Amino acid sequence: MDSKKRKNNVMSNGRKRANKGGRPVKGVTEKLKYRITIKMATEDYYLLKSKAKSAGVSASEFIRGCITQSGVKERLSKEHGDLIRKLCGMANNLNQLARKANAEGYVSVFLPCRTLMIEIDNLVNRIRL
Repeated sequence: MDSKKRKNNVMSNGRKRANKGGRPVKGVTEKLKYRITIKMATEDYYLLKSKAKSAGVSASEFIRGCITQSGVKERLSKEHGDLIRKLCGMANNLNQLARKANAEGYVSVFLPCRTLMIEIDNLVNRIRL
């Protein structure tokens, strides 16, 4: 029997051989075929090792779990940074309106406060997107 026929579990008479047991063959998506090397500081390396040991898995399995279950949040874009700065400025304006309302009365700041509230709401909705 040649190696091709053995690999395909086919006997010389064309019939399929009985399952000999063993581990099932992994699918294409389950195979671990990519390798990534990283450089770490000593402190980071031992922190990874200790976290993996306390989780009861290898360091590689721990990192794969970190990738699939959590992740690093992306940095804020320039646009989001600008929007957040505008929001901080509006919060400052709102604080000034609150001080003015305490000094002069709430009726005097009702309209500016209402327009500022609408602007803040629009800005927060833009940040969410």
